[in-house]
Amino acid sequence: MSDLDTHPSPRLCGGRDGVSAQPVRDLLSPREANLGAGTVVRRLLPNLGRRMVGAWCFVDHYGPDDIADAPGMQAPPHPHIGLQTVSWLHAGEMLHRDSIGSVRTIRPRELGLMTAGRAIAHSEQSPVPHPRLLHGAQLWVALPDAHRNTAPAFDHHADLPHVTGPGLTATVILGELDGARSPGTTYSPLVGADLTLAEGAELRLPVQPDFEYAVLTMSGEIEADGVRLAPGSMLYLGCGRTELPLRAMSDSSLLLLGGEPFEEKIVMWWNFVGRTGDDIAQARDAWMTGDRFGEVRGYDGPPMPAPELPGLPLKSRGRAR
Repeated sequence: MSDLDTHPSPRLCGGRDGVSAQPVRDLLSPREANLGAGTVVRRLLPNLGRRMVGAWCFVDHYGPDDIADAPGMQAPPHPHIGLQTVSWLHAGEMLHRDSIGSVRTIRPRELGLMTAGRAIAHSEQSPVPHPRLLHGAQLWVALPDAHRNTAPAFDHHADLPHVTGPGLTATVILGELDGARSPGTTYSPLVGADLTLAEGAELRLPVQPDFEYAVLTMSGEIEADGVRLAPGSMLYLGCGRTELPLRAMSDSSLLLLGGEPFEEKIVMWWNFVGRTGDDIAQARDAWMTGDRFGEVRGYDGPPMPAPELPGLPLKSRGRAR
């Protein structure tokens, strides 16, 4: 998914400054972003109160939307560097095309994992015909410096591992949860899991104390560590936990996101993750001149133009330890 902000601000993310070494309960307020074609998303990361959770650096939640008489998701070809994209659906279908030749329809609770690395372009759209409802999340994972120029790749995993318990079914999207490991490729210690809770379920989910965590409510109503969450809200939980108390007031679903705090500082602008302003400017120039990113074949429409860079140079930060 693209960030369609026409005047995106460069964001300095990462580093351990501001990462709580103990459990916290910080409720993050989303801001709405219009992706066009009637699709409105709730952007939860980056947020004024929290820019990253582990290596997770971008989280959009959308739907459930009735798109029976609408085109649904329509993201024209656009570029990425320095990150992985994670497509995750609860309802609907998403047709992915990219510049390395991948064409795949992603369905609910299947993992579409694209590694941008040094450069890739892709499009995302609701196929024709498409199911009536569209509901899901789009997430980005920042690649560490040692892997940010890796070769681009796309992987699709329809069969993911599960963790079950009384009133709980958890699908492991990335990383490992309670001994179950996703086949998705990761480049830093992290976890992403989709938890489905039955009404009345109460549990204490085992987590790693050196990871920071957040939960995003996809549907229903839950309490996470005593904080009640409505659909579309995200709670940042900090580090230092060995378990996470959860209680479902109705049949509910939530995403658990976590990972070791991302020590490197990154510059994130539009669809690019780099280490310096020059990284971002060079990637933008390459996209606008038709260099480096390749061509997305099969999409009926022009590629997305890049926004103008800010008037002031993007601040070069590089890697910080």
